[in-house]
Amino acid sequence: MIAADSTAVVLAQSSSGAGVPLRELLLVMLTAAVVTFFATGGIRMLAIAFGAVAIPRERDVHTAPIPRMGGVGMYLGVLAAVLFAQQLPALARGFDYDTPDMPAALVSGLVIVLVGVIDDRWGLDALTKFVGQVTAAGVLVVMGVSWWVIYFPGGGGTIILDPLQAGLVTIAVTVVMVNAMNFVDGLDGLAAGMGLIAALAIFVYSVGLLREQGGDVSVYPPALLAAALAGACLGFLPHNFQPAKIFMGDSGSMLIGLMLATISTSASGKVGRTAYGIRDILGLLTPLLLVGAVMFIPMLDLLLAVVRRTRAGVSPFSPDKMHLHHRLLQIGHSHRRVVLLIYLWVGVLAFGAVGSSLIDRRIVVLIFAGGLVFALVVTAVPSLRKHEDW
Repeated sequence: MIAADSTAVVLAQSSSGAGVPLRELLLVMLTAAVVTFFATGGIRMLAIAFGAVAIPRERDVHTAPIPRMGGVGMYLGVLAAVLFAQQLPALARGFDYDTPDMPAALVSGLVIVLVGVIDDRWGLDALTKFVGQVTAAGVLVVMGVSWWVIYFPGGGGTIILDPLQAGLVTIAVTVVMVNAMNFVDGLDGLAAGMGLIAALAIFVYSVGLLREQGGDVSVYPPALLAAALAGACLGFLPHNFQPAKIFMGDSGSMLIGLMLATISTSASGKVGRTAYGIRDILGLLTPLLLVGAVMFIPMLDLLLAVVRRTRAGVSPFSPDKMHLHHRLLQIGHSHRRVVLLIYLWVGVLAFGAVGSSLIDRRIVVLIFAGGLVFALVVTAVPSLRKHEDW
């Protein structure tokens, strides 16, 4: 009996690659995509009946009323994927789903979705929404998911945070990511596509981390959550790509930001417990660097918006029509091309960060440089054409 069990384990590991249950993780992603796709159709009708409809404003790109609350469908996809994962032997063997990461992600995700639904239906002022974001981030901390170690490169050493410091750092990182995704959600399919690219990049990193640690079940949470989030974004895109039938609303954009923050915090914690050598410390930094690379575009947009509005003497949270995607539309790109361009930029940054931790850095530099040049040329084409016409 023991020999038979051992053989089964060996076969499972060999078929998954060094103990990595890749096929099962892809099934989790597919489950999230399918559930989100079908749930979103129902949520669309519910949003119309509920009155959660986006009426076109001067700063908006759409011209007809479109229902919101798509984030509810995305959350249902993530929830279904996590529940389905518990039924797969390869993902349930030796792994306790009561570990803090999984319930913390689901509970905090539910909180942020509820805040978003209220905003999608009735509208919330900036302060109330901020309090809701801090509350959702606080749930992560209270349930045991925190950044607890910070490494400073260049001989700066490593700081082990006490519970209060860890909580404050986690809340700050989470709220920034939530708002960055919320700010960038201005074109059909933009936030969902960026969330998909970000989640896939972190999924690739997490699978690499699993492989390095021989399929250690303690590293399952970031891989599972990344797969679920990627699937949810993928399942939502057919409803949301231009022309959109439904918007994800704040319930969706804030959910994506929160989940990315949760996954990155979870992944860093798994590496941090074994961070003794230089390679381990670089591994510890990778999730943060990865999410920083992925979030560069929305965070740059966020920073520029705050500076622009502060200089104009208005609230940093007041709306305008000067975001990066608006500027790309102004220089001559079509709606769909703007979305695809931002996908390209985020993909180059995200997978450049992932590649640096998985393959030879010289190859990564060449691919990354080529990707940047290509992205720059494609972005500048309308401006160059206008200059030639002149």
